[in-house]
Amino acid sequence: MGDYLRPRGLEEALQALTRPFMVLAGGTDFYPARVGRSVTEDILDIAGIAALRGISETDAGWRLGATTTWSELIEAPLPPLFDGLKRAAREVGGRQIQNAGTIAGNICNASPAADGVPALLALESEVELARRDGVRRIPLSAFITGVRKTELQPGELVVALHVPRPGHDARSAFLKLGARRYLVISIAMASTVVEVEHGRVAAARVAVGACSPVAQRLPALEQALTGAPFDARLGERVAASHLAPLSPIDDVRGSAGYRSDAALVLLRRLLSTVAA
Repeated sequence: MGDYLRPRGLEEALQALTRPFMVLAGGTDFYPARVGRSVTEDILDIAGIAALRGISETDAGWRLGATTTWSELIEAPLPPLFDGLKRAAREVGGRQIQNAGTIAGNICNASPAADGVPALLALESEVELARRDGVRRIPLSAFITGVRKTELQPGELVVALHVPRPGHDARSAFLKLGARRYLVISIAMASTVVEVEHGRVAAARVAVGACSPVAQRLPALEQALTGAPFDARLGERVAASHLAPLSPIDDVRGSAGYRSDAALVLLRRLLSTVAA
């Protein structure tokens, strides 16, 4: 077995990252991938760093600490803007996984089927990255670059995600399709945030996951929704052409064609649900 470090402070963790370590938070992806073999990596366990946990609100929006668990997110007193993300959190494995799995772990694992990513994209989340010589922020849409690939640089650690405050009253939703109701990897999933003013859509953000190497926003659909009446017919505005950014594949869970059809149905249901 390699070295194992469990720092209590952020500075100690960043100092450790001056040499290569496998960063461990909840471990809900790390340990299942190593069943039946020894752990040989050098491990930096950041679960004990209090500064990386918790949700706080500022005038600009909300800060979601990197090691905040899905259960903590579900139980947090947050506005309807976060209903979609909370719904996604309830789909992350079972209760035991939700108790251990973390928000940052979900994005750093960079799975195309990561349940939290479409909702975080629809929230226009930014990723805060720290290293010994400074801090930077980048949009989540730029952070995940491919299957199991991110913009995380050597020596960097994800410390938080930041969600900006919307300009209008906002509501959100999330829907997922799998082979069964719970404890399943997505065939397709979608999330939306809709801002409303005077009964009409002031702004819309829509993201689809498990239908591309990286979850994708749908700009053409967002534009088509803007200015529309905010009512139960909102979902009827979704057209197949709006799904052009997606690139679904054939795999054991479904064909590319099935995924495209499923995504279209999910989006129509999603938007009708959020406006109902």
